[in-house]
Amino acid sequence: MEKHRGFPGRLPGTDFQFVIRRANKAGATKLIARERFSDRKPADRRADTGFMKALWDHFGAEPFMRGNLDAGRLSWLFGREVVPAEDPFDPESYDALLQIDEDLARVSFPEAMGEK
Repeated sequence: MEKHRGFPGRLPGTDFQFVIRRANKAGATKLIARERFSDRKPADRRADTGFMKALWDHFGAEPFMRGNLDAGRLSWLFGREVVPAEDPFDPESYDALLQIDEDLARVSFPEAMGEK
């Protein structure tokens, strides 16, 4: 499992986790596209924004390996702002390649993406 050195472990001042410490012996948790409803709590929205900012700051528009990124946190963005960067894509692999859909991410999280 690729460990992304320098990637924040969590949203500062909260318990919203961004990375995992060790690989699951049973295999990687499957990535799914979770629906974000408009009535989500402000703290959850801040966590999504903070995670997107960390992804953008760390990887930019380049493809990146899933590695130790938290599956639960990724699933809130998966299929929209974060998309598979390979075909076929294995949603249960730590080695799966992902990529930020920059155009959609700029619409959904303008504060996380900075200036173009």
